[in-house]
Amino acid sequence: MLLEIWTVGYQRHAGMKADWDSSTARAERSPALSRGTSQSGVRLYNERLVLSLIRLHGSLPKAGMARLTGLSAQTVSVIVRQLEGDGLLKRLAPQRGKVGQPLVPFALDPDGAFAIGLKVGRRSGDLMLLDLTGKVRRTIHRPYRFPSPQDLLGFVRTSVEELISDLGTEQRRRISGLGIASPFELWNWEEEAGAPHGVMEAWRGFDLEAEIAALVPWPVQFCNDASAACAAELLFGQGQAYRDFAYFYLGYFIGGGIVLNGSLYLGTRGNAGAFASFPIASAPGKTGQLVHSTSLAGLEREIRKAGGDPEVLWNDLSGWEGAGDALDGWIATAAADIAIAAAGVMSVLDCAAVVIDGAIPVRVRQRLAAAVRLAITTVDMQGIAPFPIVEGTIGADARAMGAASLPLFDNFIIDRNVLFKEEA
Repeated sequence: MLLEIWTVGYQRHAGMKADWDSSTARAERSPALSRGTSQSGVRLYNERLVLSLIRLHGSLPKAGMARLTGLSAQTVSVIVRQLEGDGLLKRLAPQRGKVGQPLVPFALDPDGAFAIGLKVGRRSGDLMLLDLTGKVRRTIHRPYRFPSPQDLLGFVRTSVEELISDLGTEQRRRISGLGIASPFELWNWEEEAGAPHGVMEAWRGFDLEAEIAALVPWPVQFCNDASAACAAELLFGQGQAYRDFAYFYLGYFIGGGIVLNGSLYLGTRGNAGAFASFPIASAPGKTGQLVHSTSLAGLEREIRKAGGDPEVLWNDLSGWEGAGDALDGWIATAAADIAIAAAGVMSVLDCAAVVIDGAIPVRVRQRLAAAVRLAITTVDMQGIAPFPIVEGTIGADARAMGAASLPLFDNFIIDRNVLFKEEA
C-alpha cells in the first residue's frame, strides 16, 4: 500500500519538545488529528476513503460518495458529519438540477490540516508548509555550498517558527507532522559534490530523523529525496493521469522513482528508481553511470570550465540565461543518455509514461523533454511499446512538497489502488 511504502523508516516522536519559544507550537494537537487512534479500523478506513475520493475529484456530494464507495447513504452522512465537525471538510454552494433537491458538494477544508516538509539538498535546503489540499502556504529557501549536519539543524531551529508565523493558534494545533526528504548516504557523494572530506563525513552515523525530532513538537517521517519528489508528482501532478510511470528527477544528482499500480514502489532496499546508477555507454567499449552526464553537478562543472558562474543554477530558476553554451551541450548529452535509460526501464516495466522533472527552470525542462523525445527516435526500440515522454509539473518544489505530504497522507489519505478500482 502507498501509505505503508511511504512510511519506511518512519519513527514517531513521542515527546512534545521544541527549541524555539512558541507556546502555541507546544500546544496539544487538534482532536481532529488525534482522535483516529480511538476509532474502529473500519470507520477510520471509511473516513480516509471519503477524504481520498474528495481530494481526487475536487468535491463530491454525499450521493457521489455513496456511489463511489458502496457505502449506504446513512453511513456516508455520519462520516461527512464527523469530518465536517472536525474541520476537515467544508460545504460548497448547493448545485441545483432540473429535478429534486439541490446537491450540496463537500470539499477538503484547506485549514483542516497542515504539514511541514524539509528538503535536504546537496546545494540548498528548503522548509515548506503545505495545507490539506496540497497548496504551498510558504517556503523558506537556504542555499549553501555543501550540506552540513549542524548548519541544517540550525536552519530548522531558526526557520520553523518563521515558516508557521502566519498560522493562528488553532491552525498550529492542526500541524500533523514534519516530513524529511534527503539523499541516502550523503557521505558517499563526496568526490562528485567536490566537498571537503570532513563536511560530508560528518553525515556518516548522523541520525537526521532523530535530531530533527528533538527540535520539533510533531511526528517526524523520512524519505529519500527523489522518491519524495516522485510522490509529489504522483499525488499533485502527472500522477493523476497515469497509473504507472517512470520518473526522472534532475537535481544536483539525477534521481527518480517508479510508480506501479498507482503506488510509489521503493523496492526491497528502497533503491527502486535510483537512476543515478543506471549503466550507460560512456565511450566505445566502456560503461559509466547516468549520474555523470545528466546531473546538475556536471552542468555546474561545464559552466565553470567555460569561465561562467555556476551559482546561477542555484540562485536563479527563471531561465538560466547566464549558463551560456554549456547549457546547450548539457541538454544534448543528458537527453541522449536519458533516452537510453528510459528505453531500458520501459523494456522491463512497460509503464504508461516517462515523466521528466527537476530543480530546473520550466523553459529548460521543456527543452530537455523535447530533446529526449527526439533522442528516443535514435534508440533501437524493437520489442518496446511506444510510450509518451511528458514533463513533470512541480519542479524545484517537488522534494519539499513530497516530504510535507508524508504526514498529511499518513493521517488522511488511503491507498490509491482503491481509488483506481473505483474509477475503472
